[in-house]
Amino acid sequence: MTSESVQLSIVIPFYNEEQGVALLFERLMPVLETMDMKYEVIAVNDGSSDQTLSLLLDAAGRNKRIKIIDFVRNEGQTAALQAGFDYSCGEIIVPMDADLQNDPADIPRLVEKLHEGWGVVSGWRKNRKDAALRRNLPSRVANWVISKVSGVPLHDYGCTLKAYRRSILEDVRLYGEMHRFIPIYASWNGATVTEVPVTHYPRSFGKSKYGLDRTVKVLLDLLVTCFLGRYLRKPIYVFGGFGVILLLAAFCCVIIALILKFAGQASLVQTPLPLIAVTTFSIGVSSILMGLLAEVTSRTYFESRGKRPYKVKSSINMRGVKNGASDTRDSSP
Repeated sequence: MTSESVQLSIVIPFYNEEQGVALLFERLMPVLETMDMKYEVIAVNDGSSDQTLSLLLDAAGRNKRIKIIDFVRNEGQTAALQAGFDYSCGEIIVPMDADLQNDPADIPRLVEKLHEGWGVVSGWRKNRKDAALRRNLPSRVANWVISKVSGVPLHDYGCTLKAYRRSILEDVRLYGEMHRFIPIYASWNGATVTEVPVTHYPRSFGKSKYGLDRTVKVLLDLLVTCFLGRYLRKPIYVFGGFGVILLLAAFCCVIIALILKFAGQASLVQTPLPLIAVTTFSIGVSSILMGLLAEVTSRTYFESRGKRPYKVKSSINMRGVKNGASDTRDSSP
């Protein structure tokens, strides 16, 4: 089986999942065999300290379609997924969890939906089998916030089980907890996104690797994602806008202080307004200067990599693109 023949890549991060490795492949491989697609399964061992790697090696020895990436140390789910995406060969990529909470039987449904023309098909754990207060409630709040802020409404950003076209992932680079934001990247770059309800099982083995602190991390990553997606090309709008607001606040403080002085109600040394004006003015100027520096950095980033601040969907009667630009430049935020 050559890499060119692979149509479907399943990417699975593993971290201390020794109890479920064999059962996962028992459930997954028969499903993939029923699909009329040539496939590969990329298992990413994310620095497991138990027998996970040994079990993965046994599975790969029995089935050459199972491929293994072994990390030196634990890097986290996002890094594991990024590695799986980078090493995958399929035109369709489906990530899933290794904890047996995702149902492999849902994969054909996601792929079938993708064949209808969608760029991303996201799984929705409609009947989620996790702790109501510790997991489900924070997840609902986070999903609502992410949907409102990003403008891409999905019920379940946290579900790993999704189906992507390779073209969606080619220029995506993931950090932090940003794997859940791929539908946002895709939508902002013109791809169509939909979701399909999927089965969710209670965790059978081990324990969850995540706690409430992940919600805070996700929201911080959302802030970074929105900034990169909307203001990477014009960071001065953020830093400069904030600076202008502070300069206006400083100006207002000076005016109010002068009015109080000439009205005989308070001298400049009796009110904190002058100090507030100096502080806000200094921060405002610094913010504008940071915005200018960010503009220089942004332009250096685009020009050094030959990127363009646009993405062309198609062209008609064009012999080429001037100055070496590509029709598919700059598809990543």
